[in-house]
Amino acid sequence: MSGHQYFDDSSSAPSSPELQSTGSSSSLSSLQSTASPISPPLDNAVADSFVFAFDIDGVLVRGGKAIPEAIEAMKVLDGQNEYGVAIPHIFLTNGGGKTEEERCRDLSKQLERDIKVGQFICGHTPMREMAETYGTVLVIGGEGEKCRQVAEGYGFKDVVTPGDIIKHDAATTPFRKLTEQEHANSRERDFSDVTIDAVFVFADSRDWAGDIQIMLDVAMSKGGRLGTRSETFDEGPPFYFSHNDVVWSAAHEHVRLGMGALRRMFEVTFKDITGGQGKLNTHAFGKPQVSTFEFASRLMTQWRSTEHGLAAPPSTVYFVGDTPESDIRGTNAVNEKADNDWYSILVKTGVYQEGTEPAYKPRVTVTNVLDAVNHGLHREMKKKGMSGLKQAMLKTTDVTDNARSILDEECGILV
Repeated sequence: MSGHQYFDDSSSAPSSPELQSTGSSSSLSSLQSTASPISPPLDNAVADSFVFAFDIDGVLVRGGKAIPEAIEAMKVLDGQNEYGVAIPHIFLTNGGGKTEEERCRDLSKQLERDIKVGQFICGHTPMREMAETYGTVLVIGGEGEKCRQVAEGYGFKDVVTPGDIIKHDAATTPFRKLTEQEHANSRERDFSDVTIDAVFVFADSRDWAGDIQIMLDVAMSKGGRLGTRSETFDEGPPFYFSHNDVVWSAAHEHVRLGMGALRRMFEVTFKDITGGQGKLNTHAFGKPQVSTFEFASRLMTQWRSTEHGLAAPPSTVYFVGDTPESDIRGTNAVNEKADNDWYSILVKTGVYQEGTEPAYKPRVTVTNVLDAVNHGLHREMKKKGMSGLKQAMLKTTDVTDNARSILDEECGILV
């Protein structure tokens, strides 16, 4: 397979994914389509040593509405703070099902500010790099034809949807019948001579039973040809999921099932049907995969360059999330590999419930995103203040070894 790969590999067993790194941090070719024109310079000074990256659901938005503190946090990032400094930032969500442009329009309305494509990553954004790898692909999830449109926008040449398959053979899903609009939008084609090269789950399924049935038909086929059955159940095409979150924070008071749950159901059902003899090739993009965070790092590099004229990489990346299993786990994992400091901040407005012990420990836990931004901002200003104090004092000739030791300790106490 050519190009970068932003996913984890898994067998058909419903196990937790391994975190993988592409080992590459220099290529920006995949981000050219997300670049934004250079904006007029801000009146404020721009932070050059640190940046923020945000999850969206449960951090900035819940149930389609902005969390109140999120709007204030954006103002702080834009320079409305006691230091008068604007802070570069991007958004990294496992959500999808729409084009990045549409997601940015939605978030702009919710946060009452302009969000640009050049600072936004959906769960399926890295999938654009696989458009040249596969010919015919089956795309699962989302509303109506939106995921087909996203895939075609990424450059996938031949995109099939479950609706196309049901339109060809209504008996495929006994309990799902296409609506009049779905039937009109679905494309007529003869699947007797079609080979599905790969399956991409771009967004959460709106029909779990029907979609899992079709996914199983493809997985148990001979090389992705619908209507066939493999004798060994190991000839199916690869399956790619845009993320692996089992639950997510929605409008309901309790978390709701996400794509990770769909993946588990698919894998377990495949194992049951094949008697444990088959083999699935399933992979997950999105958080907590290290490669997704590396993709975000390259996006941030380009955003800081085009929007703020900054070339040197930031010393610290503050990642704010609500889910320990994806946001915090991924941030901590990339921090072990990155040259700079990835600092995980957990908020209490989403999946994480106060009073519980997170499976993956953040560097700090705060109440909401405004507290997170202020924590990072004050931490950086304190670091700069202590560093400046150290430099000033070391210029004098009468600094004792004990004083030097104290300064070194004070400048290193920030966690």
